[in-house]
Amino acid sequence: MAVPPFKYQDPFPIGKDQTEYYLLTKEHVSVGSYEGKDMLNVAPEGLTLLANTAMRDVAFMLRPAHQKQVAAILDDPEASENDKYVALTMLRNAEISAKGVLPFCQDTGTATVFAKKGNQVWTDGSDEEALSLGIYKTYTEENLRYSQTIPLDMYAEKNSGTNLPAQIDIMAGH
Repeated sequence: MAVPPFKYQDPFPIGKDQTEYYLLTKEHVSVGSYEGKDMLNVAPEGLTLLANTAMRDVAFMLRPAHQKQVAAILDDPEASENDKYVALTMLRNAEISAKGVLPFCQDTGTATVFAKKGNQVWTDGSDEEALSLGIYKTYTEENLRYSQTIPLDMYAEKNSGTNLPAQIDIMAGH
């Protein structure tokens, strides 16, 4: 059997990004220089704030582009009455959750962070710990259900009471 030639496949290929972003803060970041290259320095507090805000946004908000796609179902001639009912219910739920009291979905699941960290980004300390703290703050300060269980032994488990531990995977990027 012939071995195919090596071909690298980026696990997270980045296509055209049409996401509408907003500035979270200008604090906790600075630009320095090392061997003639600009380096982005991010303080642990910046990662904590980012994770806290991101988890809150995920729990309470839908992106405008996603809401437009759901709303388009209401005018789709091929959509069934059930399709339209579900779409309208989702939009009403999104309106309620955007007020920041009741989350869009009550079963919040495992908090998951997948990140790429470029070689010109410096952080001080444990990125995973700083991100976990932000997630902890979201789950303990907002009206979110704790649904993460942790093992006590081979057969018993209990709810963590904080929705930690989070799954945090940080890949080296460029």
